[in-house]
Amino acid sequence: MGAKPGSAAGWALPTDLLGRVLYRDGLVLVIDKPAGIPVHSGPAGGPHLEHWFPLLRFGLPRPPALAHRLDRDTSGCLVLGRHPKALRRLGRLFAEGLVEKVYWAVVARAPREPEGRIDAALAKQARGVVGWRVVVDPAGQQAITDYKVLGAANGRAWLELRPRTGRTHQIRVHCAALGCPVVGDPLYGGPGGEPLQLHARSISLPLYPAKPPVAVTAPVPPHMLAALVRLGYDPAAGQRARSEVA
Repeated sequence: MGAKPGSAAGWALPTDLLGRVLYRDGLVLVIDKPAGIPVHSGPAGGPHLEHWFPLLRFGLPRPPALAHRLDRDTSGCLVLGRHPKALRRLGRLFAEGLVEKVYWAVVARAPREPEGRIDAALAKQARGVVGWRVVVDPAGQQAITDYKVLGAANGRAWLELRPRTGRTHQIRVHCAALGCPVVGDPLYGGPGGEPLQLHARSISLPLYPAKPPVAVTAPVPPHMLAALVRLGYDPAAGQRARSEVA
């Protein structure tokens, strides 16, 4: 059986993981997570990225660990701490909202305003005997996302999204609340039959007080490239990862 477009089934684990390191220093790694594979083991088991983290020790006695999460079908910048001290520092940065994250999404329908802010609290809601989804709920946790339209054509739009909080499924639910669900996200009203069109494009980490933030950009994944080109993205002028692997 062939791999679905955008799935990780065609990814040559674990060999390709080393080639997906976008940035490395003594504290952190930033890797380009492929779509279609979870970052950690779930109730159903199966392949997950954490299983291969021992390959990313680069001389340290223990493997790195996750500093945050990305959904299974979201691609792009994923930050790992290389030791407990680094994880504590990263945890504070994420908790205090000091990490600047930029996502790209292809959505069904363009928002009425070319840019704006979505301020809608979110809460988890049980879904049947097992499972859950996230819903807009005034009694939930505060969640804020800034957005900007980068291109639009044929009933779809390319959005840049900057989450100011870090709630589960925040961008997916906020896009749906905006009336522009993410393509490939039927759970939240998006068109199905395609891979999820959501990519963690870049991240900026103010790790060192006397230095500029560590800024890393993940390349556009193959499963989103054609859609983004139709919406105005120019691969010839594309932005490669800005940080060099140390």
